[in-house]
Amino acid sequence: METAAPSAVIVAIDGPSGTGKSSTSKAVAAKLGLRYLDTGAQYRAITWWMITNGIDITDPHAVATAAYKPVIVSGTDPSAPTITVDGVDASGPIRTQEVTSRVSAVSAVPEVRTIITDLQRTIAADAAEGIVVEGRDIGTTVLPDADLKIFLTASPEARAARRSGELKGKEATDLAATREALIKRDAADSGRKTSPLAKADDAVEVDTTELTLDQVIECVVTLVEEKRAAVK
Repeated sequence: METAAPSAVIVAIDGPSGTGKSSTSKAVAAKLGLRYLDTGAQYRAITWWMITNGIDITDPHAVATAAYKPVIVSGTDPSAPTITVDGVDASGPIRTQEVTSRVSAVSAVPEVRTIITDLQRTIAADAAEGIVVEGRDIGTTVLPDADLKIFLTASPEARAARRSGELKGKEATDLAATREALIKRDAADSGRKTSPLAKADDAVEVDTTELTLDQVIECVVTLVEEKRAAVK
């Protein structure tokens, strides 16, 4: 007798920077045979395009007018996720401090969020085997009907230590500066009028402050497997 294939599930993982969203989401997707989408990379990609093309990031009208021009394509293989802008590999350039410091301003523009949200919904709908989508407004705005919603949290100190460890060379900063930058980003993302960073009412909150990455992954895998069993 053949074993039934696991149910396809859409998993939304939200939370602020430094909580382990990307590492956790990729690992969970790979373990469970799901696709994976880093929505933050898409906002970084459009921000990088704006900077590269000389768009005034401080002018919401200019950003809104240009937002329809770049073609952003996200590869959803969790073992090797890709992102291109107008056919150019953007995986490296979008991780620079220049992009990081400007992405909140660009992503706060309603027209940008509409374009990227539509793109994210299309990718999720096309994932026949199911998908893990990570970001800041997935469970609340992008995919409010997701099968499982998870909200990762951690103390500012733990997040700063993790993020500081990710930075290389001259972009590495001291913990206090990194913590300050994270808190500033939180305020910008939580306070924006369009799709703010927020925990969905039906999301499962996982505090990762005292957990290792492996423990967080194990916890989320268990939650997804339980949901899969329930929707069969």
